[in-house]
Amino acid sequence: MSDMRFNSSRTSTFAGARSTTMDQGLRQYMLGVYNYMTLSLGITGLTALGTNMMTVVTDETGMHLTAAGHALYGSPLMWVVALAPLGVLFAMRSVSSVSTLRTLFMVFSVLMGISLSTVLLRYTGQSVTRVFFITAASFAGLSLFGYTTSKSLSSMGSFLVMGVWGLLIAMVVNMFMASSALQFAISIAGVAIFAGLTAWDTQSIKQMYYAGDDYGTTQIKSIHGAVSLYLDFLNLFQFLLSLMGDRR
Repeated sequence: MSDMRFNSSRTSTFAGARSTTMDQGLRQYMLGVYNYMTLSLGITGLTALGTNMMTVVTDETGMHLTAAGHALYGSPLMWVVALAPLGVLFAMRSVSSVSTLRTLFMVFSVLMGISLSTVLLRYTGQSVTRVFFITAASFAGLSLFGYTTSKSLSSMGSFLVMGVWGLLIAMVVNMFMASSALQFAISIAGVAIFAGLTAWDTQSIKQMYYAGDDYGTTQIKSIHGAVSLYLDFLNLFQFLLSLMGDRR
């Protein structure tokens, strides 16, 4: 009888130690995801600001494009800038080297910064800053919910992905219609969809963690998770900006 109690106690102790180790590993894993995401957002923001400074001059008559601005925004180069991040994103899916994947993520962040520099042409700097902090607060709350909730969010995943495709179709249609009402509806839907995706992606990233993964596998999962949350943040920011930003 005493042996049974001893074995039971030892099993309970081992289970508790394993749970504690897993919790610590999960926290480190998620911290890595958020660190990668924060670093990439910082690179994107600085790149966008630097690109704007090189392509735009402001005087008493208003804003004017420099020669670099005309080349970047008024020539076929703008399509290269717009599509290059997509190419890098697809390339990242087939990379198995941690260092290469990390480098591609940084390149992707720079290219996204160049592409998003047009935001500073359309909206005032003050409103961009304001909406950024609103987005950051909203994202933090949504991601925290996705991390802590015990309710499975998997059922809404396919619905949200379908919503993204619907958004893309609506945005293409509105390129020809130029309807302000449709643009408003797209922005509202975009905020709702990417708010849901933030929570869903966070929970999915958390569930990807496995304590038995080696360092390289954990790093690859962290980077791919960071890319997902990075895109959620940027899309949420852009749709909120279209609703709340002050246009120049």
